[in-house]
Order: sequence, then C-alpha cells, then structure tokens
Amino acid sequence: MNSLDWAVLIGYFGVMIAIGVWSHKRVDDVSDFFTAGGKMPWWLSGISHHMSGYSAVMFTGYAGIAYTYGVTSFITWSFPIALGIAIGSKLFAPRVNRLRSRLHVASPLEYLKNRYNLGTQQALAWSGMLLKIVDVGAKWAAIATLLSVFTGISLNQGILITGAITAVYCTIGGLWADALTELGQFVIQLLAGIAMFVAVVLKLSDKGIGFLGAWDEPALHGHGKPLVGPYGTVFLLAFLFIKLFEYNGGMLNQAQRYMATGSPREAERSARLSAILWLVWPIVLFFPMWMSPLLVQAEKPDGSDAYALMTEQLLPHGLLGLVIVGFFSHTMAMCSSDANAIAAVFTRDVAPVLSRQARGWNARSGLIAARVTTVVFLGLSMAVATQVNSPAFKDIITVVIKWVAGLMGPIAIPMMLGLLRPFRRSGPTAALTSWAMGLLAFWLVNYPINWSVDGGVPLEYQVSIPLAVSLVLYVLIGYLKPEDTPERLAIIERVNTDGDSAAAAVPAPAGAADGTVSARTPE
Repeated sequence: MNSLDWAVLIGYFGVMIAIGVWSHKRVDDVSDFFTAGGKMPWWLSGISHHMSGYSAVMFTGYAGIAYTYGVTSFITWSFPIALGIAIGSKLFAPRVNRLRSRLHVASPLEYLKNRYNLGTQQALAWSGMLLKIVDVGAKWAAIATLLSVFTGISLNQGILITGAITAVYCTIGGLWADALTELGQFVIQLLAGIAMFVAVVLKLSDKGIGFLGAWDEPALHGHGKPLVGPYGTVFLLAFLFIKLFEYNGGMLNQAQRYMATGSPREAERSARLSAILWLVWPIVLFFPMWMSPLLVQAEKPDGSDAYALMTEQLLPHGLLGLVIVGFFSHTMAMCSSDANAIAAVFTRDVAPVLSRQARGWNARSGLIAARVTTVVFLGLSMAVATQVNSPAFKDIITVVIKWVAGLMGPIAIPMMLGLLRPFRRSGPTAALTSWAMGLLAFWLVNYPINWSVDGGVPLEYQVSIPLAVSLVLYVLIGYLKPEDTPERLAIIERVNTDGDSAAAAVPAPAGAADGTVSARTPE
C-alpha cells in the first residue's frame, strides 16, 4: 500500500463515522436503536440483510476453498444461502416482522418468554450471545489477517483498528447507522468486485487464456466440479438446512432487518431482494478466486492468502485501496449488525432478569444501556479474536463453519419453528430439551467421537448432526408432550395473522374436550 491506498482507507473510515453521527439524530429510544422504529424501506433492509451476511472470511477462508476446490465454494455456500432466504421470504420474514408490529418487541428473542417460558428465553439468549462472541471474533481475525498482508501490522493491531472504528458508528447510530453504512459498503463492494473481476480477465487474456478456456488449464483440474473434497452432497443439504434457519433470523441480526421494515409484505420483499443478491453477486466475487491458481502461488497451506496476494499483484494503487476497503466493509457490516442484535438481546431479554433496576429503565436509560452493551460485546469479541488461531479454536474457517454452523441449529430451532402453526404443540419442554441435547450432540460429535474415529468425523456430520438432533427432539417431544396452552396459541396466531382477527382464530389446545377455548391475547 502507498499513500493513495491509505487515503482511500482513511477516507472510508471517516465516512463510516460521519454516517454514525448523522444517524444519531434518528435514534430516540431502544426501538429506534434496535429496529429503526419499523421505518426502514424494504430495499434498504434487503441490501442491509445481504451485506450483514458477509465478512472478510469470504476473502480468506472461502478464498482458500475456491483456490483449492473451485466452484464448490459457490455451490456449497452462497447458493444454499440464496435458496434458504428465498424460502424464508414466505415462511419466516413476515412472521418475524410481526414480532415488532404485533407483539411490540425490540429483540428477536423477546417473544420467547410468552411463547415458552422465562427459562427457555434465558437459555437461548445466553447461548446465542456466547456463540456470537466467538463468531464475530473469527470475523475480526479474518480482516486483521488481510490487513497484515497489505500493511505488515500485527494481527492484534488490525483487530483493534477495525473494532474501534465499528464501535464508534454502530454505538452512536444503532441499526440506522448499520443499514446506511451497509448501503455505502455495498456500493464500495460493487466497484471493488467489478475492478477485481476485470483485472483478472485482462491478466488471463495477457497469458493467452480465454474466459471459458481457463477451465481446461491443468492448474484448474477438477475446479469445475460442483461438489468435491469434504464438500459433498451431505454437506450441501446440511448447509442448506442450516442457512434456512441462520439467515432468516436464527443468528439474530438478520431477524432485525425483517423487524425494521414497515409491514410483513415489505419484510417479504426485503428477503427476496437479499436472496437475488446472494444468488448473483457472489459469482462475480468468486470468479477471481477460482482463477487464482493460474495467477498466484498461495503461501499458506489452505490457500487463504491467495486472494490478497492476487490483489496486490493485479491492481494499481488507489484501486488496491478500494478493494481493501471492500474487505473492511464486509466485516464491519456483519460485526456491527451482530453487535446491535446482541445488545438487543442483553438489554431487552437478559438485563431485566438480572436486575430490578433494569426493569424500570426509561427511554434514556435503556438507550444508554444499549450503547454500553454494544461496546462491551465488541470488546469481548475482539479479545476472542486474538485467540482464533490458538489450539482451542484452530483456524478461521474452522470456527466459522464448524462452531457457528454446528451450534446455531440448537439455538435457532426453538426460536424459528416456534413462530409456525404446525409446531404449536411444542412448548418449553420440547424447546429446552432440543436445545440442550443439540449442544451435547455437538460436543460428542466434534470431540469424544471425533477423537475415537480413525480420520475423524466428516465435516458435514459435525455440523448437521446437532441440528438434526434438535429438530427431531423438538417435533417428537411436542407430539408426545403437547404444551399448547391458550396463551401460547394466542402468541402464535398474532405472528401469523394481521389485524385484530388473531384472537378469534386461536385453535383449541391438544386434548381439549371441545373446540371452544377462551384465549387471552398477551401483549
């Protein structure tokens, strides 16, 4: 990097902070801070939803997969995300929006206290917060790894710089700042991605390699196969199922984008836009990574530095700075949205249980608590980031794929399926049992069983078995021990219908003597 690249990078940081300061004027209470007061346009929500799913892990971990295996990086990552969000646009997006508009909650987990009970809500809240600290820590480590390639600064310095800048704008402006910076980051990503795409095509042309003929080169042997290596059919199906829950609200930050729109219909349109972007745009980003074996020799065994090395070689100064800014924009978008989501969970779901004073917070006190919680979360995740490459966590991609994908399911199953009528019989017993046994299954499969099996348990089973265990137990226990009380049924109907017809539509609980149930509608 030279002075021009640094100027682009510093200018980007300045704009992000300016957006945060401007957004501060739009935040009057915790509803504005966490859900933009339900006033976010559907298209901004859709772009924000899309951007909050990226991070620099794509340009490190997934760049390594693309360098080693080729197009399977798209087939087993962004394609199932796009399909999962498309399904969720009908299944989950409108219902998640009604959590705010019908139940008047500011946290995606806030409704669980009435849908199940306080114990279930707290179990999911605490485990979700702890998982997100690890997840975001991996993202900080990924962007710091890229920054060290370009600038030579240490990993910890890179973590501190990116974390501090993110903390400023997302703490000041809340979800509005997140969404508006993500819009700017999307534009930067668009310019940077196209610049890199064109640079790679021109370089291949200089080598006498055509756009389509590149796939016949020996260095790309097998790179055109959709499912190779550890990323086979079982992994694809497992990942699709995981992403259906994760990207429709299971990891909390995407749920906020649905909640921030003005109506269930707008939430649905938001999800569709995000799905289209996930289907089309990653192909442009991945193409240079697929071609990277023809242009660079990765220095790391997993190929995670290939994209950064290629960027340094192909782009002139200025454009190099723009692509580096693109790396930052991905990670800062995801981490800031996660910070806002976790602050919502702690402020709205956890703090009132821990403190009597928190239950009496007024608008100003609640907003201060939300901002303090955001800073604390970012600080904890940055501390974890310094340990990502330690023996406990292994490498970046292991944390993101195995830990997050494997542990997300037991948390998301009760939260997401609890919104749907077909699972109305599943109550707190089903929710807590499926959560606990899913976490236990993750530990067993990834550690004791993995250690005892020659060659270890394949990755697809490490990430899919915990979710499968949770799903089966959630449904089975709901059938064997139905807990569909009138109060819980009323909650489900309120997130499945608009207007005032919800209470009248409440079905009878399982085992009721007749079909008449006098259900009160909890607020």
